[in-house]
Amino acid sequence: MNKIDKMTEKTHKTASGIIHYWINEIDANAVTLVFLPGLTADHRLFEKQIEYFEDKYNVFVWDAPAHASSWPFKFDFNLMDKAKWLNEILEHEKITRPVIVGQSMGGYVGQAFVELYPEKLKGFIAVDSAPLQRKYVTSTELWLLKRMEPLYLWYPWKSLLEAGVKGTAESKYGRKLIREIMMVYDGDKRRYAKLAGHGYKILAEAYEKNLPYKITCPALLICGEKDKAGLTLRLNKTWHKDSGIPIEWIKGAGHNSNTDKPEIVNQLIENFVEKLV
Repeated sequence: MNKIDKMTEKTHKTASGIIHYWINEIDANAVTLVFLPGLTADHRLFEKQIEYFEDKYNVFVWDAPAHASSWPFKFDFNLMDKAKWLNEILEHEKITRPVIVGQSMGGYVGQAFVELYPEKLKGFIAVDSAPLQRKYVTSTELWLLKRMEPLYLWYPWKSLLEAGVKGTAESKYGRKLIREIMMVYDGDKRRYAKLAGHGYKILAEAYEKNLPYKITCPALLICGEKDKAGLTLRLNKTWHKDSGIPIEWIKGAGHNSNTDKPEIVNQLIENFVEKLV
């Protein structure tokens, strides 16, 4: 059974393409969990969370611009555009109490959203993401982030698939899920490379804006102890130390800790929201 059967699929038209999203509203005044998947992942990344929360809170999830069903889409947007489009959707749906749960790239979108709309967000949970402030990355790292597309193109698809599966998830379920998600791009490695390359490029550009990206609402950091993606582990330690935002380390979980240890992550999200309420 599809984990999002109860949700309604909708679309939002932008100048660059059409965004597909899914929503289930149980109470207009309740908290809405806004699930934002990471780069190259789609709405299925949060199926265990949606399954758990769809009868407790309003839930929302999207296929980010140019991802999965949100295609075709022009690669002419930046991170702030994604945050603006998200805001347009939330306003259209009359969502007044959003709590963003952003995994990896989804966490960056969340920080861009807070930068643009500091009063709107009721809570922010970063899952295996990292801070967007310029001080956390070197000039060399930014240079590399802007040049990832050729690297992805150079790798054979089979190698990319294996690296994607083993590099993001530790559990059997998590690896099976990420393989299914990546198979959307099977036979079209060029699109996958463009998607990843563009994502890293707009991330570098967001860092270079050197904005405050100050989290103005209650927040929580969640990170898998076995996260192998880039600098996530190191940056989460510093982020927690510098900001004072509480952090929860998930034992035995990789970069997709919400798929590796869904029960633990669901409980952390629930505890966080209950404190807000």
